[in-house]
Parts: sequence; C-alpha cells; structure tokens
Amino acid sequence: MKILAFAGSNSSNSINLKLVHHVISLLPADEIELLDLNEFEMPIYSPEREQTGYPQAAQKFLDAVKRADGIVCSLAEHNGSYSTAFKNIFDWASRINRSVFASKPMLLLATSPGPGGGKGVLSAAKGSFPFFGGNIVETFSLPNFGETFNPETGIVPTELRSELERKVALFQEKVHIS
Repeated sequence: MKILAFAGSNSSNSINLKLVHHVISLLPADEIELLDLNEFEMPIYSPEREQTGYPQAAQKFLDAVKRADGIVCSLAEHNGSYSTAFKNIFDWASRINRSVFASKPMLLLATSPGPGGGKGVLSAAKGSFPFFGGNIVETFSLPNFGETFNPETGIVPTELRSELERKVALFQEKVHIS
C-alpha cells in the first residue's frame, strides 16, 4: 500500500502537518511519500501564464498522485478555504489534468487552533474535490489543536481518537479494495 501524504500548508510549523504525521503513524503502509508543499513553489496561476506552459512542479505533484494507492491530506484553513500554497498547486495541476486526484481513495483531515477544526475548508474540499477525481472516503476535523493534540501520544480526547482510528481503518480498507 503506497500512501501519498501532505498538509495543505507551506508552514514549517504546520499543525496540519503534525496531524498528518500522526495519521501516517497509524497506517501500516509499505511506502509513504510525504510531500512538502514548499517543494512545489511556482508562479501564481493565471490564464496568461498558462499560455507559456505549465510549471514542472505541477506535473511533479500529479506524478506523486499517480504513484499512490491512496491519499492522506490535512488541509490548512485560511479564511474558511484552502491555503494559498495548496490552492495554487491545485489550480496548476488541474489545468494539466482535471482529474488531479485520479480517483484515488482520500482521507481528508483538517485541524485548527480554534473550535471550528477547519470544517470550512473540509466543506469546500468535499464540494469540489469530486469534480477533480477526488474519491473522498472519510473526513476528520480536529478542533482546538493545542488542547486536543499531544505530540507524544496524539489525539487526547478518547471520542475523537476513536473516531479517527475508525476512519483510518475505513480508509485503509478502501485503499486495499481499489
């Protein structure tokens, strides 16, 4: 089982990256490819820039998706939507191939320091990713990251920990089936 994992953030101290690290530690994957969005910097998408060609970084992202059997993504929420770093990669990649996520099973996550838990960005992704080949198996929102996550032990509240473990198991099942 090959899993592509990334946080939808370019912050070196991303709480979403910490959540991704925790989730991939729960997966018995043969191979996990952890992407750093900082390795995919490219000009901000515009139709005029597209006329001059596509950045290699956008194709590199699509190639990583193609190699994977499943995708674990924790989306950072900026003003209720995607971070600029993720959105730009998504925009460029979708111009090369509309099926960005190639129908791979996806486990979508989000966390935030506040009580919303990134639910706005999860809602946006659930609404748009299926139009771009997103096969969303499960979603998970972790609110109040500073209080609900421990770097050594993971998710603190039992009910949230159990919910995540159940969703990871369902995701793993779908990856094996596909």
